[in-house]
Amino acid sequence: MLLISNKDDLGHIYRTFNADICSKFYPPQTSCMISKFDNTEIAFRYQSDKDLALARILFLSMHSPIITKVGSAITQRALKAHFPIKRLIKNTIYKIFCGGETLDEAALTARKIGKHRVGVILDYGVEGKETENQFDSATNEFIKAINFASSEPNIPFLSLKVTGFARFALLEKISNGDALSEHEFEEWEQACNRIERICLAAFESNLMILIDAEETWIQEAVNDITEKMMERFNKKRAIIFNTYQMYSWGTLPFLKLAFANALKKGYVLGAKIVRGAYMEKERARAIEKGYTDPIQPNKEATDRDFDLALLFCLENIDKLSLFIGTHNELSCIKIVSVMQARQILPANSNIYFSQLYGMGDNISFNLANAGYNVSKYLPYGPVDDVIPYLMRRAQENTSVAGQTSRELELINQEIKRRRRK
Repeated sequence: MLLISNKDDLGHIYRTFNADICSKFYPPQTSCMISKFDNTEIAFRYQSDKDLALARILFLSMHSPIITKVGSAITQRALKAHFPIKRLIKNTIYKIFCGGETLDEAALTARKIGKHRVGVILDYGVEGKETENQFDSATNEFIKAINFASSEPNIPFLSLKVTGFARFALLEKISNGDALSEHEFEEWEQACNRIERICLAAFESNLMILIDAEETWIQEAVNDITEKMMERFNKKRAIIFNTYQMYSWGTLPFLKLAFANALKKGYVLGAKIVRGAYMEKERARAIEKGYTDPIQPNKEATDRDFDLALLFCLENIDKLSLFIGTHNELSCIKIVSVMQARQILPANSNIYFSQLYGMGDNISFNLANAGYNVSKYLPYGPVDDVIPYLMRRAQENTSVAGQTSRELELINQEIKRRRRK
């Protein structure tokens, strides 16, 4: 088990949580042992020496913002010029962060990590579509993925972005409360029907759907359709999950309101808690448009609301399902410590941890090894279509302070361990 090492460690966790809420969870005499998620043998045992060496090279490259920026620009220009570099991409960055171009290839990846009790969240990594035909095609692909996943025991989740099934501008207009034309109303009905078809297929296949958060100026429309799907399909357990980005100061109150609404209407809230992914874009738009910045004033405020959201969900864990998406080791230590203090079993079916495929393996595989429910986000799809995801992954790794350094540290540690054997 992952445990707390001494009262000093516990005191540190106390201080980083809200004191009033903490008192509800921890008996003062609690004392156990803490894991630092540093067992690299467990973390990387699914990777060959060759794969680990490749990961080291890529994270070394992403450690440099200049190399990342130049490399991304060259890659995009080479693809536009139809230079034959797809094979190079597939055998490098694509191999580290994606599951494969097809469902069959993704299933092979899922089975590889499934041997170590880590599940998969299938994520069809195609972005930026805008036509009705493209949305219909994406719907068919998604339902095909659901049918495929239903025969794979270690694929419990699929990830869905509403912008994959409806125009961004339409979602923005709905979120603003603007009147829709007759054509736009029909367009929105079509989008809702697509998402309902997907949710019904997941419900019938006993799979779960994680609906991603979007930019705040279209999130209202996303929330509306997600809540309708939860009300219909979450009567007995959480099939549909909404995503709550805690880097927005309005999200924690909204989470509590959503829970109260679920209780009132008699369905189980599915709550995916993350810190957030659009901060720079959000701040820039708020300045440009002259409205109040929806983003927290600093990282400490985001961390505080993230912790409080997790604690709120754990306090009500018999009435909701919690999905925790984070690469923050301290956050995972906190949630494990709360579970232990409240005597919540690691395998509780209402609690899931998740990290991206290719990152945070020290968290994912050590948690899974200790009996916790863990799934990796596994994007799949044609190399061309997944390029935007890969470029964003590289840029985000560069901008997140300490993340790339930590990945490199762990990879180097495991390479040295294997050489000593």
